[in-house]
Amino acid sequence: MNKKEALECIRNEEYESVPKEFYKDKSFVLEMVKIDGFALEYADDSFKKDKSIVLAAVKSSGSALMYADESFKKDKSIVLAAVKSSGYALMFVEESLKRDKSIVLEVVKTDVDALEFADECLKKNRSFVLEAVKLNGYALRYVDKSFRKDKSIVFEAVKTNEFALEYADESLKKNLDIIKAAKK
Repeated sequence: MNKKEALECIRNEEYESVPKEFYKDKSFVLEMVKIDGFALEYADDSFKKDKSIVLAAVKSSGSALMYADESFKKDKSIVLAAVKSSGYALMFVEESLKRDKSIVLEVVKTDVDALEFADECLKKNRSFVLEAVKLNGYALRYVDKSFRKDKSIVFEAVKTNEFALEYADESLKKNLDIIKAAKK
């Protein structure tokens, strides 16, 4: 099997069909992870510690971070690239970065539902919550429930996503200002 054929196997997710020596070839592995970041799982362990390979993998598939060396799960540049590709990469990030505002705001932009994996202290931080709901009102679903009664937070949330009204406190669901903001 030649390199072109091996890469075609990667495109078809036929990883077991690729001869093992390809997984030890840096240029092949780099091309492979650009096609399918999850293929990092099959790369030689040395490449899971190679920043250029890991960066290419997470840019292709953010959650490929799960196969990277542990050191990259706390490397802010790698983590940012991963969550920009898939917010769900946050599941594989070192705990301290789950409370990093810039990283978690990227999660809100890419996959708001992945906000559930953010640190609880961040989801209780009013300034963070305000920024998050301005990016995607649906973030109201995942932040501390006390914000569902906060008129200004709910107002901003429904401005960006009318369906955020579903997560507002009952007392605000009938507020005319909130209803008008949701209708715009």
